[in-house]
Amino acid sequence: MQLLKPVFDSVLARNPGQPEFHQAVSEVLETIEPVVAKHPEWLKAGIVDRLVEPERQIMFRVAWIDDAGRVQVNRGYRVQFNSAIGPYKGGLRFHPSVNLGIIKFLGFEQIFKNSLTGLPIGGGKGGSDFDPKGKSDREIMAFCQSFMTELAKHIGADTDVPAGDIGVGGREIGFLYGQYKRLRNEFTGVLTGKGLGWGGSLARTEATGYGLCYFMNEALQHNGKSFKDQRVVISGSGNVAIYACEKAQEYGAKVVAMSDSSGYVVDENGIDLKLMKQIKEVERLRIKEYAARKPGAVFTPGCRGIWTVKCDIALPCATQNEIDEESAKILLGNGTWAVGEGANMPSTNEAIACYKNAGIIFAPAKAANAGGVATSALEMCQNSMRYNWTFEEVDQKLHQIMKDIYAHCTEVAKEYTGNEHDLVSGANIAGFVKVANAMYAQGIAY
Repeated sequence: MQLLKPVFDSVLARNPGQPEFHQAVSEVLETIEPVVAKHPEWLKAGIVDRLVEPERQIMFRVAWIDDAGRVQVNRGYRVQFNSAIGPYKGGLRFHPSVNLGIIKFLGFEQIFKNSLTGLPIGGGKGGSDFDPKGKSDREIMAFCQSFMTELAKHIGADTDVPAGDIGVGGREIGFLYGQYKRLRNEFTGVLTGKGLGWGGSLARTEATGYGLCYFMNEALQHNGKSFKDQRVVISGSGNVAIYACEKAQEYGAKVVAMSDSSGYVVDENGIDLKLMKQIKEVERLRIKEYAARKPGAVFTPGCRGIWTVKCDIALPCATQNEIDEESAKILLGNGTWAVGEGANMPSTNEAIACYKNAGIIFAPAKAANAGGVATSALEMCQNSMRYNWTFEEVDQKLHQIMKDIYAHCTEVAKEYTGNEHDLVSGANIAGFVKVANAMYAQGIAY
C-alpha cells in the first residue's frame, strides 16, 4: 500500500483508539490501490482522502428513566459517511460494545456494500451503547423515544434512512418510528424494517440470511460445488443466522451448530429450525434452552468455541472479528473449504489471509450480506409508491440482486487482479469505482 499509505497514516493519526475502523480502511485501501493508480484525476481530487472522512459525525446524550424511576444516560451516534450515490443508509446497533470507532467502521463498510447493490443509497451507520437485554418493553420504549428525539433532527426519507442491526429489531423500530412520526407529523419511509401493517416490506426479516445463501450458492456453483449434504456451522441466532439456516437447509445442507453471546449448541441431527425460532424469536431466551429441549443437542459456554466444530461451510453471522487467525486455522485444519460472511467484518485481516493462502471459497461481508440493505432499499421503493410487493416479488428481486453482485465481483476481480475468485478485491473495487465516479462528477465542496 505505497500510493495510499499517506492516506492510511492520516487515518491512524486522526482517529486514535479506533482499531475496527483502521482495520476496515486498511483492507479497502490495499485492494483499491491498483485502481487509483490508473486514475490520477481521482488522486488530484482527493477522492480517497475524502472517502475515509465521514461527511458528518453526530454524537449525543440519551437520557431516559428506568422502571425503578432512576435516570439513565447512554450515548447515541449517527455517522453519515458518504452520500455520493444516494441518501445515507445503514442500521442502528444497540449494544454495550458500541462506540464511535465501531460505528465508523460499520458506516465505512456500508458505503461499498450499498454501492454493490446497484441501488441509489449512500453509506451511514448509527447506534448506542444501550443494552436491550434484560430491559422491560417500557424501558426500551423510553430509551428509543429519547434516542429518536435527537436523531430525528438529522434524518429523513431523502436524507438518511436508518434500519435495524444488532439489538434493534421490529419492536425497537416500532418505538423509534412512532416517536419520529410524533415529532415530524409525517408518515414517510424514514426507517426500514417497519411492521408489515405500517410500511414494512415482506421478506425484509429473511433478507440478509437468504441473501447470504443466494450469494454463496452462486460461489459454490461457480466452483462446481453446492450446499447439498454439506455440514454447515452458523454463528449467531438472530435474524441473519436463523434465515441463513433456513435457506441453507432448503438447499440441502445440514446445519449442525448455532450460537449466541452465551455459548453455542451442537446438534448432530441437524438444527431443528422450528424449535430455534420458538426459543429465539418468540420467547427471546438464551440458546442453551435449545439443548434443554432437544434430545442429543449439546450446549457449550463461550461463543468463540463454535469454530472448533467440524464443518464444510462456515457462515459467521454474529459480530465483527469473531474469527481470528487462530480460529481460521482451526477451521481450515478441520477441513472447512468455504466461508461466507453474514455479519459485518466477522473475520480479522489475519483470518482472511489464512483463507486466501489456503485457496478456499471466501465470500466477504460487503458482498455476501448485502441482501439486508438491498431489501431495505426495496422497502424504500414501496414506501415511495405507497404500494406493497408480494413476498415472492421481493424475494425474486433479492435473489437477482445477489446473483448480480456475485457476477459483478467476479468480473471486476478478473479485470484488476486476473483472479475471478478474489471476491475481496472484486467487492472492494466494484463498490469503490461507482462511488469514486460519483464523487468526482459532483466536484469538491470548499
